Amino acid sequence: MNMMSTPNPALALATLSFSGPNARWRTEAMRSHATGRLIHITKGQGRITVAGLTNGYGPNNLIYIPPHTMYGLEVGPTVFAQILTLPDTTGWPDASFHLRLLDVDPQKELVTLMEAIERELQPNGDLRAAHCHFGLLSIFVERQLATRDPATADARRKTAAAKLVARYTTLIAQDVRSDRSVASYAASLGVTPTHLARSCRKTCGRSALSLLNDRVHYEACTLLKDTDLPVKMIAQRLGFRSPAYFTRSFQEKSGQAPRDFRRRSIGFSRP
Repeated sequence: MNMMSTPNPALALATLSFSGPNARWRTEAMRSHATGRLIHITKGQGRITVAGLTNGYGPNNLIYIPPHTMYGLEVGPTVFAQILTLPDTTGWPDASFHLRLLDVDPQKELVTLMEAIERELQPNGDLRAAHCHFGLLSIFVERQLATRDPATADARRKTAAAKLVARYTTLIAQDVRSDRSVASYAASLGVTPTHLARSCRKTCGRSALSLLNDRVHYEACTLLKDTDLPVKMIAQRLGFRSPAYFTRSFQEKSGQAPRDFRRRSIGFSRP
């Protein structure tokens, strides 16, 4: 009798690579997840926005996205990366982190761990072994974080603007299926819409409205792609005043009507 329990099967690994201009929403549009994500950049460079703060990334970078944290990243033609869905973030930091591995030894160690997880997640692999390698990966991350200089690590995140925008994006993630306006969020944060907009421009070069609309757009894309819900019902779920207004807004953002997007998105997967 096998007395060993099966680990949580939520551990998953997906590839991030350039999918063409019509599929940029799959990586660039702001999104958030109930579970954490770990992004390993192996090739190329670009920009990533996490909790409203934009930074550049390059090869041998490791980026942690905590649960319910808004993020989006540019994935150009030269970029190759992997995104790991974490089954459990107990013991992981509450805030995101961005590790830039400069030495060859940790670079090789990380690649070895990721390859081991990928191998064990294959149909002929062993899920228990994958979770064991994930445990080793968490130890690797803990050791790398311990080597960082606390005085310089994530200094930009400690600014007043970054803290405000992080709180703003957290509220958006919580209320994405509402019709709340930027003014409503600003009131909840105790600031004026102008001050919130100025802070967003400072941290990520985008307006507060752009961040909000981008998160709603991603939600619309996933509902269109992953469900059979009528466009009318999707518009209602996302807080739009009417299906016509939703269709117009979606077309302005994506260049195509919701029904056309749904038809062309069949066969794509998302991280």
